[in-house]
Amino acid sequence: MPREDVTFNSDGLKLVGHLYIPDNVKPPYPCIVMGGGWCYVKELIQPEYAQFLADAGYAALSFDYRNLGESEGEIRQHINPWEQIDDLINAVTYVCERGDIDDNRIGIWGISYAGGHVFPVAALDPRIRIIMSVVPMLDGWYNALRANSNVGLRELWDIVAKDRVERFKTGKHGTIAHSAHPHEKASVWPAPETWPVFKKFKETVAPNHEHWTTVQSFEYAIRYDVTPYMKRIIHQPTLMVTSWYDDITMTEFEVPAFQTIPSPRKELLQVGGDASHMSLYDNLDHLQIVGSACANFAKKYL
Repeated sequence: MPREDVTFNSDGLKLVGHLYIPDNVKPPYPCIVMGGGWCYVKELIQPEYAQFLADAGYAALSFDYRNLGESEGEIRQHINPWEQIDDLINAVTYVCERGDIDDNRIGIWGISYAGGHVFPVAALDPRIRIIMSVVPMLDGWYNALRANSNVGLRELWDIVAKDRVERFKTGKHGTIAHSAHPHEKASVWPAPETWPVFKKFKETVAPNHEHWTTVQSFEYAIRYDVTPYMKRIIHQPTLMVTSWYDDITMTEFEVPAFQTIPSPRKELLQVGGDASHMSLYDNLDHLQIVGSACANFAKKYL
């Protein structure tokens, strides 16, 4: 699919993105703004989903959040979810200001961490006409507790406490792994299946991915709760995708939260069988199911 390399400003920082253009469709194009998850760069899994959208006739914008990938921002690998939400809103403004995008046909798509981001973005921005949320993290405290267990979370609190003192004394941020086997080293999300999949992407299509972040990013994560915004989705059609055995963003939390969305135009897709969080990245059958569902949802409502 054709791709245009683009830049736009977000709070004075230059963000770098890829705008995917549908073949054999005349502008102005309907457009889906895409958001990646924890430590994601624009080349990590988003192009695969963008292909389904482009094939259905939609432009799709993926980009590096501030502090990540090719985008500007310091401190590097520092993840503040509310700043990422601002980046997504500014990405919407960018596409709406382009002459080749139909600003009345804008959707938002997010996976993992950004699967949660889409709800405050849509609740706060009426330009968003449809929402697509794939294996979302919705409540950081619950997620951290389930992912780490009480014992593991106490160990993380020790790391946070030491980092707070060090930042107070020196202004320097400590770092921590994105994911790792819980017996190997401390990490924010200790799921053994995560790193092998991300390692494959880094070695092939996403060399700018770094599998670590600041310790304070974990503090921001446990303050994160988008469930109040889900209750404000009154009009926008909403698709949520979960897997049956997601122990990274927790299916047992996602499904009840989905039921709180008041919009009558909502659909829940649960990928069954052996589907997990990471299988929606590296299992071609599961990718086909989810990508097709997103494209069909867009065609239905946008």
